[in-house]
Amino acid sequence: MSHRETDEHSGVETTGHEWDGIRELDNPLPRWWLYIFYGCIVIAAIYWVFMPSWPGVNSYAKGMLNQSDRVDVAKQLEALQTQRGAEGAMLRSASLETIEADPKLQAYALAVGQSVFGDNCATCHGVGGTGSKGYANLRDDVWLWGGSLQDIQHTIQVGVRSEDPQTRQSQMPAFGRDQILKPAQIDDLTEYVVALSRRPANAAAVARAAPVFAEQCVACHGPQGKGNVALGGPDLTDADWLYGGNQADIREQIWNGRGGVMPAWQGRFSPETIKALAVYVHANAGGQ
Repeated sequence: MSHRETDEHSGVETTGHEWDGIRELDNPLPRWWLYIFYGCIVIAAIYWVFMPSWPGVNSYAKGMLNQSDRVDVAKQLEALQTQRGAEGAMLRSASLETIEADPKLQAYALAVGQSVFGDNCATCHGVGGTGSKGYANLRDDVWLWGGSLQDIQHTIQVGVRSEDPQTRQSQMPAFGRDQILKPAQIDDLTEYVVALSRRPANAAAVARAAPVFAEQCVACHGPQGKGNVALGGPDLTDADWLYGGNQADIREQIWNGRGGVMPAWQGRFSPETIKALAVYVHANAGGQ
């Protein structure tokens, strides 16, 4: 049971609380702290009167100043659209080749494209467009769907395996997960793919896998494993690998057939914004 008493050393009355023989002194709060606390209460009360504060059933208390961040942002966006109107109209009517050939238009497109890329694309492809495991590197000259201005623009518009009816579509079968091939065949096929990229591989496994590759893989990757841009089939003979190029990564890809998704942006961005983004990617990130 707690009881209040005066501490013999400090002369301050205790709160009556005690823990393991330690008693709590009932010292008053410093005045500066109290003044700040009371000041915060006054400021909060004034804020409630003048600024949006309390929520209601269907709305909220808008305050005497009628301040609205939503309205302010809408006004700023409208002003930005007005400012960009002339250049945007020129982008809308100009071809991609014309934009790249006109220094003024290209500079404007690059500025817009950089901003849009940083806000929407850098999350997956990285700030510099170098990508990461499972996310395409836009800085090299390897393009699953082509790296021309038109190819890049179309990919941005319809996405890859997106919900757009015209989306870029390719499907790597899950040869192991769906039991299309036996584990031993997948092991041999892994060695075959390693050999395609001109690295040491088990010769016997490569020989066994040759007919399997011809039957299951040639349709997308080609007889020599060079890939097929029209189908989004990657080149298996180079040193660039979306999901990793060591044996374990290759076997994992053959087994599970992974495939990423890129959103379709044509329903989210204006045509001139997509053009600017295509020009930015083509000019600064390894376009063909």
